[in-house]
Amino acid sequence: MLLRLLSTGPVVLLPVVAAPALAVPAEQAHDGLAARQATRDGRILPLPEIERRVVPTMKGAQYIGVDLEMPSGVYTLKFLRDGNVIWVDVDGRTGQVIGRTGH
Repeated sequence: MLLRLLSTGPVVLLPVVAAPALAVPAEQAHDGLAARQATRDGRILPLPEIERRVVPTMKGAQYIGVDLEMPSGVYTLKFLRDGNVIWVDVDGRTGQVIGRTGH
């Protein structure tokens, strides 16, 4: 195949540069492991359960993501409505909304 390419005209060879692996900060990696362990141990509810409880209550808002703060176990769900960001804080142990900011 290489001979076929060479015989069809000039070939430009470009160096292949490997992209650096996306580094995850040690603290973030530790939080991810802690969150998985807390979910497995039943200390916090799994994200799908939190989403099932909260997302339907946000009528007219688009769900855009979530953060989980460890070791507190507080989920922060992010929504967008009419160009405004709304953050909903949820206790990961109980699934209860504990705070909300934005419009």
